[in-house]
Amino acid sequence: MNQDLTVGKPEKVLWKFCLPLFGSILFQQLYNIADSLVAGKFIGENALAAVGNSYEITLIFIAFAFGCNMGCSVVVSQLFGAKDYGRLKTAVSTACLFSAMLCALLMLAGIFGCGPLLHLIRTPQEVFADSRLYLDIYIWGLPFVFFYNISTGIFSALGDSRTPFYFLAVSSTSNIAVDILFVKAFDMGVAGVAWATFLCQGISCVLAVLAIWIRLRKIPVQEKTPLFDGGLLKKILVIAIPSILQQSFISVGNILIQSVINGFGPSVMAGYSAAVKLNNMVITSFTTIGNGISNFSAQNLGARKYGRIRECFRAGIKMVWCLCVPFCVLYICFGKYLLLLFMEKDSAAALLTGRQFLWILSPFYFVVSAKLVTDGILRGVSAMRQFMAATFTDLVLRVALAFVLSGWTQSSLGIWSAWPIGWSIATGLSVFFYRRECRKLGNGEKG
Repeated sequence: MNQDLTVGKPEKVLWKFCLPLFGSILFQQLYNIADSLVAGKFIGENALAAVGNSYEITLIFIAFAFGCNMGCSVVVSQLFGAKDYGRLKTAVSTACLFSAMLCALLMLAGIFGCGPLLHLIRTPQEVFADSRLYLDIYIWGLPFVFFYNISTGIFSALGDSRTPFYFLAVSSTSNIAVDILFVKAFDMGVAGVAWATFLCQGISCVLAVLAIWIRLRKIPVQEKTPLFDGGLLKKILVIAIPSILQQSFISVGNILIQSVINGFGPSVMAGYSAAVKLNNMVITSFTTIGNGISNFSAQNLGARKYGRIRECFRAGIKMVWCLCVPFCVLYICFGKYLLLLFMEKDSAAALLTGRQFLWILSPFYFVVSAKLVTDGILRGVSAMRQFMAATFTDLVLRVALAFVLSGWTQSSLGIWSAWPIGWSIATGLSVFFYRRECRKLGNGEKG
């Protein structure tokens, strides 16, 4: 099921490769949506606020797993495109060893640091205990998060976007059933939501790692390959560290924004928690397509087929804008009914907060999706300084404006308005950097 992304019509190849990735991330988002849905419907508004509050902190850990995913995925893609299968296998084992060490350090940090962090972001007392309980259980499942991410990154690097889709489809739908079972039947409260995610992610991780091991054994090599290579680790880190920093600073920024939101009380927290899940489903979908574009660009960079990278940009923009239309219509016209999946009708303040958030952000999905396509190419060709510059511009503007505009307007509307401004300016930077990189690559083609 490995696929060479350096041959065939770029637009057709990209659609065929990225659509299963899009499906995968929709199922991945079901994990978080299911947690919030079950918490809000079967436990209460405070439980919904607690899960949403904890989610912003879990994104810090996910940032590190995502960075390891991208570092491994881009380097393996380049080696696969260059048909260097021996070093490809060494890159995989090197990434796994590094990720295991990093995961252990993060678990220690999480065990001792989550409580103080919850205090730091001004978590209200009525949701503090549930937030802490959710995080304590989540931290013990970090190895599953890390190695599942590494596995999906390798699948994508080999041009296989279908296998991760199958794993996620089964595990995500199972998570919904187990969530309801633990909360409704066993009356486990927020702990039931956390343990359901732990269990389902664990099973999908084990199956994914086993599938990767079988897949790599089938790739022929001339001689036994070493388990670790310092040079390859350096190449992985060149991609991984900026990706980790990007996601980490976004997570830290979201936590700072969450601290502003927490000051408006549990109702606004609950409304934001529900709406941000819907928003994250869209943004993460675009990000995942951007990751697929990184794999496409990296394979073609390894094969020195630079013209295909430019065609990839045009095809990617078409793809994400086609997806923007239904999301915008859905959130603007039917956002109320989607939010009611997470809360009761009598949560009027929470419902209004969620609707305002979606009304302000959704028209700008066309802007941010273009940025994420461009970022995917920049990462695939290892232009990480430019990638980080655009990302940090977005982050700094969103966080700073959230504080300034919320104080100026004395309402949460000021916070939501920060998103479109940051997205718009950062997209302009990303497109500028992409055009400059295209000129550097030139018009040379191989084959």
